[in-house]
Amino acid sequence: MRTDDTIVLTRAHVAELLNLEECIAAVERAFRLHGEGKTAPPGILGLHAPEGLLHIKAGVLASDRPYFVAKANTNFAANPRRHGLPAIQGVIVVCDGEDGRLAALLDSIEITILRTGAASAVAAKHLARRDSHVATICGCGNQGRVQLRALRTVLPLHEVHAYDAYVAQSERFAAEMTVELGLAVHSVSDLGRSVQSSDVCVTCTPSKQPYFKKKFVRPGTFIAAVGADAPDKQELEPALLAGSKVVTDVTDQCAAFGELHHALNERVLTREQVHAELGELVAGRKPGRTSSDEITLFDSTGMALQDAAAALVVCEKAIQTGVGLRVKLGE
Repeated sequence: MRTDDTIVLTRAHVAELLNLEECIAAVERAFRLHGEGKTAPPGILGLHAPEGLLHIKAGVLASDRPYFVAKANTNFAANPRRHGLPAIQGVIVVCDGEDGRLAALLDSIEITILRTGAASAVAAKHLARRDSHVATICGCGNQGRVQLRALRTVLPLHEVHAYDAYVAQSERFAAEMTVELGLAVHSVSDLGRSVQSSDVCVTCTPSKQPYFKKKFVRPGTFIAAVGADAPDKQELEPALLAGSKVVTDVTDQCAAFGELHHALNERVLTREQVHAELGELVAGRKPGRTSSDEITLFDSTGMALQDAAAALVVCEKAIQTGVGLRVKLGE
């Protein structure tokens, strides 16, 4: 990827250039490189405002040459209801790792949505039972939709339970996803009953109180915990982690603000009891699921290399197709 100008890509441009299958492949490659120790440790900075937060996540990844990639995202959970704005907004900056040149500026929304679902799909390959047919999705916004689409690419799902604090949202989700995917998707109000009959569960809500209980979960279940991306966010009862094979995206991050953070604080789990990082599974350095009855749990806080991998795919396709704006910001 090489251009003398800076490429500027809107959300519509990114959506045109990146599909879910490409994103899953890029994210899987990023986890593999991370698990093989072939990337520098990704970095993160978090800042808080009264109604939301800002995350800056940065990493170095190579395509034809090394690139620095940094994503600055704001997260204001009340935006859709109060202001009609996306909950998550931001920008991705891509800089040449050899000369520091600003190569691209991308809207971050589509990449953030897709790469989060992609990580769950990669985790499901290693941690879900191959015969997983029933899923529960907690949180029926954009992320819930992408999570379901992503899981459908790697698992033979035929039934889905949709759970949301807002019943109208879960009903809309069920109706739309039934048509889109040809699955039996049902809006549910009894989460415990739904989880009891599920092989796979995804939690992707902005909750600050644990609503997903250990007693809900039957042996053999795979759980992807996606919503906790700040220290005050929590979806899972800490005891659930204590009874599961826990895999993180980045253990340091999860210990700081993922579901692992709460389990450590409650002293029901130690860092040494974390089974692996996902990259270690993808690289073949540690096993994933080893029995049909173990409960497996992926703590997903979002690794900068996921954003970097997806952004580089988008930039390369933008150069090939001529999509986007070309500007000289330094002039």
